Amino acid sequence: MKAIKKSLTEEEYLYLDFSHQTKGCIFPLHTSVTLFLLSYCDCKIFKICLVVTKEVSTDSLLLRDDLIQDVEIQIISRQELPPIVQNCCLPAVLERSDNFCRAGLAVVLRHIIQKSYEADPLKKELLELLGFKKTCLKACAEVSQWTRLCELTIPLAIENFLRESSDQPPTIPVEILQLEKKLSEPVRVHNDDKLRRQKLKQQKADGAGPPLTKGKAKSKVHTQETSEELDSASKSMELKVAFSKLTVQEEPATTNRELSHIRKAKASDLPPLEHVFAEGLYFTLADIVLLPCIHHFLVIICKKFSEKLAEFPLLASWYQRIQEVPRVKTAASKCGIQFLHLPELLTTSTEQHPNLSEVPGVEEQNDPLFIGGPRPTMAKLMEKGIEVIFSPHPCPTWTLDWNVLPAAVSPKEGKMSGDRALRKQQQLNNLVYVVTNQAKPGDRIVDFCSGGGHVGIVLAHMLPSCQVTLIENKELSLIRAKKRSNELGLNNIWFIQANMEYFTGMFNIGVALHACGVATDMVIEHCIKTRASFVTCPCCYGFIQNTSKFNFPKSEQFKKTLSYKEHMILCRFADQTAAQLPPQRRLIGKQCMCLVDLDRARAAEECGYSVQVISMEPESCSPKNNMIVGIPI
Repeated sequence: MKAIKKSLTEEEYLYLDFSHQTKGCIFPLHTSVTLFLLSYCDCKIFKICLVVTKEVSTDSLLLRDDLIQDVEIQIISRQELPPIVQNCCLPAVLERSDNFCRAGLAVVLRHIIQKSYEADPLKKELLELLGFKKTCLKACAEVSQWTRLCELTIPLAIENFLRESSDQPPTIPVEILQLEKKLSEPVRVHNDDKLRRQKLKQQKADGAGPPLTKGKAKSKVHTQETSEELDSASKSMELKVAFSKLTVQEEPATTNRELSHIRKAKASDLPPLEHVFAEGLYFTLADIVLLPCIHHFLVIICKKFSEKLAEFPLLASWYQRIQEVPRVKTAASKCGIQFLHLPELLTTSTEQHPNLSEVPGVEEQNDPLFIGGPRPTMAKLMEKGIEVIFSPHPCPTWTLDWNVLPAAVSPKEGKMSGDRALRKQQQLNNLVYVVTNQAKPGDRIVDFCSGGGHVGIVLAHMLPSCQVTLIENKELSLIRAKKRSNELGLNNIWFIQANMEYFTGMFNIGVALHACGVATDMVIEHCIKTRASFVTCPCCYGFIQNTSKFNFPKSEQFKKTLSYKEHMILCRFADQTAAQLPPQRRLIGKQCMCLVDLDRARAAEECGYSVQVISMEPESCSPKNNMIVGIPI
């Protein structure tokens, strides 16, 4: 490990979990996926460490050179990880500075793509993996169902499937059904209308007649047609578009004006675009993530239960098509993935898994007694003794002496107007007062959803005996925060680019300024799990909704009084607190904010916390000016 620590000053280290390897399959699958991307990008700029939790056998050590060809790999123990990486789920990448870490599959994969392109700018096709506006798998798994499916639930479900597979007919993971259903849905892209008119024109030219436009029947017919024409790209406009982009070829520009009936066709009469790859027409990072997972799933299915393959015609089509992508077969071979040759008949099957229509979705809850508007909802709460009451502010006039603090501490250093910077300082006064009065020497403080580090940098400067960690999903925001930290010479601060689910470290105080929607609830939950105090300032109440992690209302007291729909009314009106709105409307918005946060407070109290909902001072510092302060009892 001495050599490793010395090298950290020269290059980035990539840390991957390693539990075991069987027949070309590396566990956990996150590691298989990461190694496959490295192979596809032909990326050799990272030092790779496989991290084991127990002693590795000699056989496993001998196998390490076969994990991915032409790449040097070292095997280390969890205890040998740098401290910041020990606080994260793997995979993780550590910068040479030793205090900036990227963690979580999607974040790490996106970073690998970016660094591979920077190392060789001629590989422009690598950036295409990030999709339109470079947003592929960028949304965090906590709020994006698609990111969650690709990054978390499919790899985990297939690992469980592989672990539990026997000679008995298997229970197909619901996540596989969700992916099959996803592949059956019409594709939506930024130039959707143009491409659909091209497809209509092609159908007319081929004598296909008018397009079907009757919902599910249309989708099934088109899916079958595409499946039957896998090997004939000339018969599928989608395949032409997808593979012309992969081979860096442009479709010849058409100089003729569209025919009148094509130009005037209604959007509802245009044929839908069908999936070529996981996210639509184009090969993206999502396909890279799914390929190793689906491959190992299909290996078991083909080996033991080949009759089941007919239930996944779209997945089979996708699996075969992805092998046609340039460099995919070479990259897979280097990682020990030997592609299956599926029978042709499987891709033309019209059978559908009987449970496909039963894949759980979000359903609107019907309440026959529901009365719209915030006033009936607030009246209902008042009948149960739940009123809008704020706890008193502990020190409404306290303020940091911003004039004597170093310039890099102030939010004025960011790209803000003078008025906005002043309001940000006022917000910080409130949070910093509460945190500094709770913190003790040696405490670990986490600034969740830290953005550019306005809260965390002030706390690190004010509390030099405490360790402060900034956690943020947006890379550029953290880079700006690190630059400010370097100017201040702070040595008690860490930067972690990750979804907060990937932070596993222990801490004493969690803080979040304007964590959007359910992000506030995630921060509070994270703090409760570690029995840490929390100081949060919620934002974007209108984005609150039921998720895979939370159901609203949260507290037993509110659940007994309000339906989900009534609670959503409070959330929507809680966003109506902007200064330009009429005073009465702002007042109702403020009351709704308080009630939503009281539900959060009651839920935390049910977990053994003392919680206060406080209005920040001055209230003009932000339209979203509530603080929820919780201390474990």
